[in-house]
Order: sequence, then structure tokens, then C-alpha cells
Amino acid sequence: MAKENTGQHHQTEARRKKLTLVLGVSGLCILFYVLGAWQNGNVPASFSKMGCETQSNPSSSTPSSSSESLDFKGQNQDEFKELNQTIKYLEPCDLSLSEYTPCEDRQRGRKFDRNMMKYRERHCPSKDELLYCLIPPPPNYKIPFKWPQSRDYAWYGNIPHKELSVEKAVQNWIQVEGDRFRFPGGGTMFPRGADAYIDDIARLIPLTNGGIRTAIDTGCGVASFGAYLLKRDIMAVSFAPRDTHEAQVQFALERGVPAIIGIMGSKRLPYPARAFDLAHCSRCLIPWFKNDGLYLMEVDRVLRPGGYWILSGPPINWKQYWRGWERTEEDLKKEQDSIEDVAKSLCWKKVTEKGDLSIWQKPINHIECKKLKQNNKSPPLCSSDNADSAWYKDLEPCVTPLPNTNNPEESAGGALEDWPDRAFAVPPRILRGTIQDINTEKFREDNEVWKERIAHYKKIVPELSRGRFRNIMDMNAYLGGFAASMLKYPSWVMNVVPVDTEKQTLGVIYERGLIGTYQDWCEGFSTYPRTYDMIHAGGLFSLYENKCDLTLILLEMDRILRPEGTVVLRDNVEMLTKVEKIAKGMKWNTQIVDHEKGPYNPEKILVAVKTYWTGQPSNNNNN
Repeated sequence: MAKENTGQHHQTEARRKKLTLVLGVSGLCILFYVLGAWQNGNVPASFSKMGCETQSNPSSSTPSSSSESLDFKGQNQDEFKELNQTIKYLEPCDLSLSEYTPCEDRQRGRKFDRNMMKYRERHCPSKDELLYCLIPPPPNYKIPFKWPQSRDYAWYGNIPHKELSVEKAVQNWIQVEGDRFRFPGGGTMFPRGADAYIDDIARLIPLTNGGIRTAIDTGCGVASFGAYLLKRDIMAVSFAPRDTHEAQVQFALERGVPAIIGIMGSKRLPYPARAFDLAHCSRCLIPWFKNDGLYLMEVDRVLRPGGYWILSGPPINWKQYWRGWERTEEDLKKEQDSIEDVAKSLCWKKVTEKGDLSIWQKPINHIECKKLKQNNKSPPLCSSDNADSAWYKDLEPCVTPLPNTNNPEESAGGALEDWPDRAFAVPPRILRGTIQDINTEKFREDNEVWKERIAHYKKIVPELSRGRFRNIMDMNAYLGGFAASMLKYPSWVMNVVPVDTEKQTLGVIYERGLIGTYQDWCEGFSTYPRTYDMIHAGGLFSLYENKCDLTLILLEMDRILRPEGTVVLRDNVEMLTKVEKIAKGMKWNTQIVDHEKGPYNPEKILVAVKTYWTGQPSNNNNN
């Protein structure tokens, strides 16, 4: 009898899967309702997990009419009780872990070599060190200010660190005003403020004509440079290490400015070749002159043909500042001469040096550079054929060659449209056929798909079009269609291309004037907790199902997501029911809804909202 029941169960499961593919969630629910199966109690419990039950939408959206009209939950209380009993509820971690960054743990980092800052690079936890608990917000956590007010203010209780306000008081980085921080926009090399500093740069190179869209700010502080570039339609990726300048990247993201924990060390930066129109260092403390100019070679790799490198701070204008910098004139002159020599060896042109600013420009192609390298081969052109590869890849002491061109006036790799046309123009990497199986037609089709998807998202997550979400992450970005479709809203998207995906498309994303990074989602992301308002992911869990524990990916999403933040996941219904079960154990409110094409599409959408809760100090700390 037991064997017979088991066989019936397997047959029922097989029929369910087939029906799901044909009818979709809503169609399947209606079918069973019509057949009377719900009343008879013959439906497997897993059907209850397919969105058939009526739930309040965590995003204040309106469920589909079919979900509203059928009260399946009331008729199957035992099955729902059984479901709730199978949920494993995860506990909060200790409050001391409220700012935990898995792969930038300073205690773990001390075990590694200090040479080339290796100890501050990514070093992720071993299997024994993995945490299966929820990272707690600090006790006085508040929902951050909305953009654009967040550019200038953040709640002290969210990042309770006064160190920078004391250490950088004279430089106007950050000030404490009662229960909040204020960001005056100052910086070490721009005491008049980032706005005035950027105006100085705009007098030297064309910043506002749409030719410069993507920038990288190395050693960014609290990212005031990136914050004030935004008003000029320039999107900067700001990065800094987790070091003695406590929480600088956390402050940047709390302000609503794109930033990531990172360092110029022994590995390539996690970006493709030819990604940025502009690179910037304002007293960023990177030893550009050391290791035979290895760090400038990496800047050269990620700079677009014709891109600019801007340097302010030591050793620039050393004749005026050498006493204040407490260094000798000879030492500073030697450092600047070394930088000038490396720039020449990269075939860069010195555009100008005026006041505290020096600016170089990368050539638009390597026709002349190849001729120069025949006589002076130091550093040589790299022989590696994958300049975009950058995940845990060692820096190489060579010049990354640009794609071949025949015309000295031609931009290597293909010219880009000015912004904003760049966002929807066909990227040169696609035009040149360098991404397998992706052509102009598929790119344009993807843009049309995202128009329909965003229209659907606005129905199931109405806050999307109301400016509720400032910092957004797309965990599996593909061609950046989601980010491009969000440009009309006051938000920015960190486009993540998993290193495990078949098509490596991050170069295409940057050619659209968008930003992003590589990532292995079996590891922690290089950001602080509670730094994103919304997370989107399509097909991510199917991609990683056989690579690592899906619970750990969801816990990492929870760490990154702010309280009351929203998650939108796309995947097949079987995968989403697995994910939903874990998500409910993390204090998320969830609902599975139909695809934008309707109930007959086997792909579904899970919408979840992280509930608001905070960590509590231990009793012995209470007064």
C-alpha cells in the first residue's frame, strides 16, 4: 500500500509540473478550483506555495483578480499549517556584527601579506566561518533620507562613527549635527567644495557635452566627488578600502551615491577593459610611481580610448605644498617625474597642469603606440587575449592592447554615442560581434522586453515609480536592460554580472553608460550591510542552484538590503517556491505573482519586502 501511495504521489507531482508549465500559477489555481479539487483536499501541499493563496502584498500592490477572488487558504488550513512548520526561522547575529563585511574582515585580513596591500583585498570566509544568521541593524536605525536630501544628510544612528568628523574636520568631509551627519561636500584637495572643484576641471576638459559619462574615483573618501558629478549626468563608481578611515564607503552609499569596497592592490579591479571615460585620484594615497607603474597600467586598462586621468594632491603642485606635506622638494619632484615617465610609456598625452590639477589623456587607438613600443618595449604590450577578465586576476606589468584599427582617427573598439543617446544605442561590442549569440536585433528586442517588464513592475511594486528606491542592485544584469529602463527615475543601478554566467556582458553595460561589477554570488559582495533599497535578480537561483547553498545567497541579499527594502526575483515556479520558503524564515513578507505575459508563462515573479527590525544591545549594556 505504501508503494502504491508513493507511486501516486510521484504521478501527481509529474502532472503538477506539466500543468504548471502549460497553465502558469493563476491558470492552474483556477483549474483546480473549477475541478473542485480544493474542496476535496486532493491537491498536494506544494500547490499552496504557488501563489494560489490570498496574501496582502508586501509592496502595497494589488494582487491579480484571480488571487483575490479565491480563498484557497481558508479551505486548506492544515496544509498551510504544515507549510509554516517546515519553515526554518533564522536568528539575528550578535549586534557586534552589525557592520559585517564577509570578504573584507579586518581580523582575517591580518593573516595576509602587507605587500601591495594584499591584506586589504578580498579574503572570504572559509566554510567553517560562514554565518547562518541575520545581520542586525543598529538599535537606533532609521530609514535613510530620500534623494536628493540624502546627498547632504544621513542619520547618525545608522552609521554611529564620529571618527571622520574629527579626523577630517578641517577638510569639511563630514560634520555631526545632533542626530544626523551633514556632508558639506568638502575634500582634502577641494576645500571650496566638490562642486567648485568639478567646475575647475570643466574649464580644462569637456565635462558637460555628454562625451564623459562613466567615471571611477579611486580612494573616494565619502564620495563627494561622485555625488556632485551626478548633477552633470556623470555616473562615478567610487571605491575605497575598509581601513582606518572608518565606514567611508558606507557613508557614500548612505548618501545615495554609487560606491564599493575596493583597493588598488595585487589584483585587477573588478571591471572590464575600456569601461570608464574618466579616472580620478584626489590625494588617494595610491603609490602610482611604485612597482614600475603597475597601478597606472591598471588605470589604463579600464580607461576608454580617449579617456582622461585626473590627479590632484601629492606630488602635483609640490612647489607650493611641500612644507605642508612634510616631504622634501627632491622627493616630490622625483615622484612626479616617475609618474610622468609611466604616463609616457603608456602613450598618454599630458593635457594640462594647472594649479592643483594634472590631467592626462589616453590615445584613441594604439597605431602610434605600437610603433613606439618597437623601440622602447618597457612596459610591453600584454599578450593575454582577454582584457575584460578581472575576477581575482593578478595585475600584469604590461600595457593592455586596444582593438586593432586601420585609421589613425578611428576610436579603437568603436566610437560611443554621447550621453544620453548612449544608453539605447547598440554597443560597439555587440556591433563587432564580440559577445557570442548577441546581435543588434537581440539587443533591441531586450530593450522592448524591458519596457513591458517595467510597466508590469510598476503595477506589482507601485513604489518603483515614486522615488522610493535610490540604491538598486541587479544581481544578474545581462545587457543592463533593467538599469536602462530605470533611468527616468531618481535611482541608480549597480549592474552585477556573475562570473559564472555564460555570456560576460559587463563591457556592453559600460558601453551603454551604465555601471556595474563582476561577482561570484557564492561569496559576499564588497559592500556594507543595509546599503541597497531594492534588489532585482532574474534567473540567479537557477544559475547557482548546483554551485552553492541558496540560503547563503539569500542571507547575503538580506545583509545588503535595507529594512523595508524590496526584492524582485524572476525564475521558474519550482525555484521560487524553494526561495520563498527560505525568505519567510528571514522575516521577509513574500508573494509570487504571474509573469508580465500572463499566467501561462512558466517563469514567475517573487516580490518580497524585508521587515523593519533592529538589533538590541545585550542586557549588561542597558542602564
